[in-house]
Amino acid sequence: MSHEVMIHEAQTKILRELLFLPATNFTDLQKVSGLESDHVKFHIKRLVELGYVEKNGARYLLSIKGKEYANKLDTDAGVIERQPKVAVLLVVEREHHGTKEYLLQERRKHPYFGYWGAPTGKVRWGESILETASRELKEETGLTAVFTYRGINHEQVRHKATGEIVEDKIFHLMFTDAVTGDMKREFDGGMNAWRTMEEMKHEPKKYKGFYREMEAGIGGNAFVESLQEYTKDEF
Repeated sequence: MSHEVMIHEAQTKILRELLFLPATNFTDLQKVSGLESDHVKFHIKRLVELGYVEKNGARYLLSIKGKEYANKLDTDAGVIERQPKVAVLLVVEREHHGTKEYLLQERRKHPYFGYWGAPTGKVRWGESILETASRELKEETGLTAVFTYRGINHEQVRHKATGEIVEDKIFHLMFTDAVTGDMKREFDGGMNAWRTMEEMKHEPKKYKGFYREMEAGIGGNAFVESLQEYTKDEF
């Protein structure tokens, strides 16, 4: 869940100025904003209300929350930098009648509606990677497991027609071959199934990085970077 709000351009300028100073006064903040006194007072008051700025006597400084927010600024462009999504990708393996099977999901929401792949989930604020892996597995499958860390998969997705990067994701690859519990077939946004790699060869709708991701998660010590292209209909 995001705790950030959109702020005015003048407020961004004020935060940028405070980013490079221990503290400063109203006059200096007015100069950098380029606004009249009453307007600057309004914007500073708003930043204080949001918890980004604190007042100490006649001087203003960034709060802890403000330092974290302002540190995301592209200081040249004066905007918050867009950053990759951080998530886990779960490689869950079992042996069934002498054959290795993997817990895979059919995605039933956009983007990638109808595609098959390994379970994934965003890392929540303040959560460890291992905690994310355990939580996501439990929430989406009903199973529990102890995971081991296998590496990183950095994947960018480009729109084939426009060349625009539409997704930029850093997946922490997590592996387990010891799960317990009863798997639930469906969850909000998808369906679970145990499938073999041989079966997946004949699956027409699987993520384009599927094999590379699974091999990295199974093998371990992985550092994978890839660029995948999807059409408008595929995405």
